[in-house]
Amino acid sequence: MKRPITGVSAAERIRISARELFYSNGIRSVGVEEIVQNAGVTKPSLYRAYESKDGLAAVYLDEFYRTCRTRFEDAEAACPDDPRGQLLTYFDGLAERASHPAYRGCGLTNAIVEFPDRNHPVRREAARLKQAMADWIASRVALLNAPDHEALAAGLVLLMEGVFVAGQAFAPPGPGARAGVVARLLLRDASTL
Repeated sequence: MKRPITGVSAAERIRISARELFYSNGIRSVGVEEIVQNAGVTKPSLYRAYESKDGLAAVYLDEFYRTCRTRFEDAEAACPDDPRGQLLTYFDGLAERASHPAYRGCGLTNAIVEFPDRNHPVRREAARLKQAMADWIASRVALLNAPDHEALAAGLVLLMEGVFVAGQAFAPPGPGARAGVVARLLLRDASTL
């Protein structure tokens, strides 16, 4: 068992604990008791700060998306005025992350798989944020001189989602380690469609 998180507020310890546990084990498989025990707080502390486990899951998903958004922004900053370079920077980084032994894919994708009911609030939030990720890819592709923007964006989204799942299905480094290479092939082949 891990040592309880110390040195920050109870709400922050709960958030950190949930983030680690939800990503490592899945949202459904982690109970409130495990979260508070790992955080070194009481159940009432969790309910005061987040109202419910679903509320805490929504905070986790939003935080996960913000991390993804930062990666997109970093790719944009690394290659200003170069949407192709931005996409490749993102996919090269994804390949590197997917090669690590602790990689569990995308927390948003994992949540969507865990919650098959499309009306469940956790599923709806994960799907909303996942769409924002796909929209970023589409926005970069729209700036390229590709004959079929929709097909290229769809291919890159499929690549991204494939890396997220393959990272859990195959031993590291697995096929996800080639995401940058595959993105280059898709971008090169897009000019011949």
